[in-house]
Amino acid sequence: MRIVAALGGNALLQRGEHPDATVQEAHIHQAATTLAELALAGHELIITHGNGPQIGLLALESAADPALAAPYPLDVLGAQTQGMIGTLLVRELRNKLPDRDVVALVTHTEVDPADPAFQHPTKFIGQTCTKSQAVQLIRERGWTMAPDGDDWRRVVPSPRPRTVLEAPTVRSLVAAGTVVVCAGGGGIPVTRNPNTGLLHGVEAVVDKDRTAALLAGQLDADALLILTDVTHVFAHYGTRHAHALPAATPAELRALDLPEGSMRPKAEAAATFVEHTGGIAGIGPLDDALGILIGTTGTLIRPDERASRKGTTPAGTAVDVHS
Repeated sequence: MRIVAALGGNALLQRGEHPDATVQEAHIHQAATTLAELALAGHELIITHGNGPQIGLLALESAADPALAAPYPLDVLGAQTQGMIGTLLVRELRNKLPDRDVVALVTHTEVDPADPAFQHPTKFIGQTCTKSQAVQLIRERGWTMAPDGDDWRRVVPSPRPRTVLEAPTVRSLVAAGTVVVCAGGGGIPVTRNPNTGLLHGVEAVVDKDRTAALLAGQLDADALLILTDVTHVFAHYGTRHAHALPAATPAELRALDLPEGSMRPKAEAAATFVEHTGGIAGIGPLDDALGILIGTTGTLIRPDERASRKGTTPAGTAVDVHS
């Protein structure tokens, strides 16, 4: 089975933690353990990851650096995070998979320059801060800040991904037996000049889950796993009627009232992948990726009954993890 596994931000840095390298290395050690289980079970594995805290930290450092005439743009900072996080993941995966080739690939995601998201920043990056600190950052840096729970964070444009440019290269590497880490932080956002065909970086951060779903489709993946810090998707989340969903169809998932800043993008990415490919998607705990596939934890998303009658297994059926 060809699997795209998308690591949530908690895989690298949890809310409130200090962004030291040693803290992130400890989280990545845990993430690599569950990812290695997928590879050892015989699956082809492509890994994507978030970069919100890391790119926010680099942006703050760049804006405060007196040696720079202007801060580095977000696309370049995104490339830096791909290298930083990629090397940590590759190192841990090589230790756990000594007989497999593992590589991190700097990856670009093409977006539409006319995407309305450029006029309406919504993507959270960086560490949380107080409202007074947010006001100071607005005044000093010209950043857009927004509430994130009880705290505040910077928000930047998040255009929809159109294509992952290195997808053919990823496909070749996977076919050769390589475990590939790519599309970090949703990919480095670029636009293409319609007249010259030349690529240009843009000030944005693409949603990592949307890019993971897009890449999984481009690679003809059988499954998309979105690994996060919850055991399941919950219906009636935040109420006394909340309950875990072991299985759902894309339509059932879209009908849920999910938190916009956390579970909603994951659910939309999973539903989109299943609808467009007829494959399966799973949302569940970072430490049990295999469990999501076999149905012992997480929420498994499959096509609805109409798609099932065309040859797809009904929702809720366990997967043969050795296929």
